[in-house]
Amino acid sequence: MTQRKTRVAVVFGGRSSEHEVSCQSAKSVLPYLDPDRFEIVPVGITPQGQWTLGTDPRVLEAAPGTLPTLRDTSVVAVEPGQALKDVDVVFPLLHGAWGEDGTIQGLLELGGLPYVGPGVFASAAAMDKVFAKKLLEAEGLNVGRYVSLDRAATTLTLDEREHLGLPVFVKPSRAGSSVGISKVSDWDDLDAAIFQARQHDPKVIVEAAVPNVREIELAVLEFPDGRVEASLPAELRPVGEGVEWYDFNAKYLDDSYEADIPAKLDDATTAQLREVAVRAFKALDCQGLSRVDFFLTEDNELIINELNTMPGFTPISMYPKAWEATGIDFATLLTTLVETAVARGSGLR
Repeated sequence: MTQRKTRVAVVFGGRSSEHEVSCQSAKSVLPYLDPDRFEIVPVGITPQGQWTLGTDPRVLEAAPGTLPTLRDTSVVAVEPGQALKDVDVVFPLLHGAWGEDGTIQGLLELGGLPYVGPGVFASAAAMDKVFAKKLLEAEGLNVGRYVSLDRAATTLTLDEREHLGLPVFVKPSRAGSSVGISKVSDWDDLDAAIFQARQHDPKVIVEAAVPNVREIELAVLEFPDGRVEASLPAELRPVGEGVEWYDFNAKYLDDSYEADIPAKLDDATTAQLREVAVRAFKALDCQGLSRVDFFLTEDNELIINELNTMPGFTPISMYPKAWEATGIDFATLLTTLVETAVARGSGLR
């Protein structure tokens, strides 16, 4: 008898400001999921929160210089339970709020559905940059200088400004893909940057900029047998004039950054990065996958910038590219992620 294929629901889109990135990730993933092993069920979520069944993200159109999106005017809405009926495992390719932050993970736990990626706690903790830093600090890992502003705090105090120094980066605490981030080199521009960040999240984090750093990213993967390994490091380098940092356009729309995969580092630094990346993964109790982003200073000091529990899977994304350089091709990587989710199951882990 022919063995039944595993039914995999690929959930994409979502309500966050990273909706388009999620659609692009799904367009990249679908062609590489093994059709001999998996039966694919595309499940889209519109920016307004409507769930749809059967819309293949590969048919979504995008104007030149933009990313694809799923519009509610062209879909038939269904209930989440209907969209996920009879699936064996879910691949939640959602980035940002209402997807990468533990919300959909909680829904899937309630339904007893296995899913790719970290659980509720790790997803929520990693999504909140402030709490992620606290957990990493508790593990003894270096996260740099930062200040958190809750919704009642309108600006930084004088002591906080002295602690951070200039320049600083002002970020929404619970957003990704560099959405809502500003670099501030003059304190007169601080309040405007805080206002911009709060268009995405009332909770804001202000981080001290580190001069002359190298931006290094590592992909972490859990295997079905429970092993956790980190890829070879990748380095992002700005190219061209006027490029100061890795913003949204640099990540997805233009060619202002190049990548060295693997990064040009000595063996000792590479080994240290891989060891610390796995420590960070375990410090937040992650499962399945994560991408750990570092700053490497001129003195070879490692600073963890953030940990991303559902990194991009677009054609230019570092997570799959780093594993390809380490010896795991895209199709094998996706199969490993799905098989690890099935082996782990749902519930407490």
